[in-house]
Amino acid sequence: MTSDNTETVEIALIGMGTVGTAVARVLLQEPHRMDRRSGSTLHLKRIVVNDIGKARNVEVPSGLMTDRIDDVLEDPDITLAIQLIGGLSPAKELMMALLDAGKDIVTANKALLADEGMELFSHARQRGRTIAFEGAVAGGIPIVNAMLQGLAANEITQFSAILNGTSNFILTEMAVCEQEYAAVLKRAQDEGYAEADPALDINGTDAAQKLGILSQLAFGIKWNSEVIFRQGIESIELTDLQFADEFGYTVKSLAVARRSASSSGGPSQVLELYVAPTLVPHNNPLARVSGAYNAVRVEGDLVGDTLYYGQGAGAKPTASAVLADVIETVTGRAGVTFPQLLCTEYGENIRLLNPEQSRSRFYFRFMVEDRPGVLGDIAGVLGEHDISIASVIQPEFCGPSRNQAVPLVIMTHIVRTGDVMEALKRIDQLAVIHEPSRSMRVM
Repeated sequence: MTSDNTETVEIALIGMGTVGTAVARVLLQEPHRMDRRSGSTLHLKRIVVNDIGKARNVEVPSGLMTDRIDDVLEDPDITLAIQLIGGLSPAKELMMALLDAGKDIVTANKALLADEGMELFSHARQRGRTIAFEGAVAGGIPIVNAMLQGLAANEITQFSAILNGTSNFILTEMAVCEQEYAAVLKRAQDEGYAEADPALDINGTDAAQKLGILSQLAFGIKWNSEVIFRQGIESIELTDLQFADEFGYTVKSLAVARRSASSSGGPSQVLELYVAPTLVPHNNPLARVSGAYNAVRVEGDLVGDTLYYGQGAGAKPTASAVLADVIETVTGRAGVTFPQLLCTEYGENIRLLNPEQSRSRFYFRFMVEDRPGVLGDIAGVLGEHDISIASVIQPEFCGPSRNQAVPLVIMTHIVRTGDVMEALKRIDQLAVIHEPSRSMRVM
């Protein structure tokens, strides 16, 4: 029952997977929670699914479900659609149709927003509608709201983030349990932390999509996430984590955005974007983010360093973000923020840095013959490519034969990534190298 002065907002839920089910459960079973915080009566009028007869983990009133999207598009009383279908198509076409039908949208589709966000946002503004998307990045962490509101007065200079819980879980468990990648991946799949096909998580694609969205918010850019350099965690071995620890670092898969002045001068700037396994100092807060948790460290010119931490995936954390967006939309706060979202004029003077021009310290591990002169051979190639060595670890070999491969670990000073790539190609061709070299960035 509603009071005379309380507005009823009719809502449609499109897609009822794990997140959609969690959202429906709150709207159906705990409506007063949402009503109290929105100042309106929120009524879930339609749930659109592909299979009405499929068993659900939540009790749904009779007649609420439909397999016809037109039941939403043609209903003028429905003003808000929670769109939880993943992928690019038909999700994009569906969102365009919802906007054309006069519906505001809440979504958690990171892939779509990363690649088609600018077009969708522009279309929404033309129709006088909003798109809220807190659930698309970092699960339950309110990082989108922080970028749009809490840090609105700041010029964001850089941010570093752990954005994929699967990769972070694997790296954490490898280090803690002293197990190799393959064994931990299987356990992650068995325990539900990794998909049966984990490629998008472990190869950096998922994090790159989220990085693309955050970069749009922070810098006004409009590049497709496919242009972001990414390196996965598949080739990392336990020995790399152990050597990193010996140097005082923890290995994390980081998504990094860094803005700096262009070397050519003038108002133009360059933006460095990448996802890559990185050695993070033990005393850095990101090094202490374990398991499936996410974290985003943002630096603004006024506020300095800020850190946002929490569960980055899962039904409940993502549902938390989706439902928060529902409240933001219903109260009108999203409608105030959204028209100013992505004012692209301030991103026009920013160009994307060629990954080969990126500069960083690096970790190298080579498996080499245990004989005199090997370090000199490798150091010679590094020197030819302007790569300066900061420190070296070469454990003493105690086996029966000096012809077996032994690890040689090198930490560099700051060098150009393109020089690293060329040097490693040369080094891998040396007769003393027994397997492809391993390399990681150092924060």
